[in-house]
Amino acid sequence: MNIIRHDPWTWMNRLHRDLDDLVGNRLAPGAEPDSVSDWVPAVDVAESTDGFVIRADLPGVDAKDVDITMENGLLSIQGSRQTINETESRGYKRTERVSGRFFRRFALPDTSDDEGIVAQARDGVLEIRIPKKPQVQPKRIEVKS
Repeated sequence: MNIIRHDPWTWMNRLHRDLDDLVGNRLAPGAEPDSVSDWVPAVDVAESTDGFVIRADLPGVDAKDVDITMENGLLSIQGSRQTINETESRGYKRTERVSGRFFRRFALPDTSDDEGIVAQARDGVLEIRIPKKPQVQPKRIEVKS
């Protein structure tokens, strides 16, 4: 007897992908309603005391094909992954890796420092570091008597 373990997140992720395919990625997180996205990269966002880190899985995407912009507190990541042409073998072909354009957008808090943002791509992962602005300490005013 085999025990089969079901992971509900696997089913939810599959449902999400199927819905994205059905409605043209208009429900994808971070996608603009009128934007054209062929796929949505997985993204992790972390906050620390000194800043934020966004890591996006972009396997097969060249760094020159990624455009990162920051405007009015919105960080946008967009680009494309080129189509890989493969010949059919044995009369069938299966393609699971999506190619084409992608788009993600993140609203950053007022504490983020737009001028200090740096991005680096390594091993198929894009890492964007967003520092926080130094906190302004309240100035103590001495009362003279």
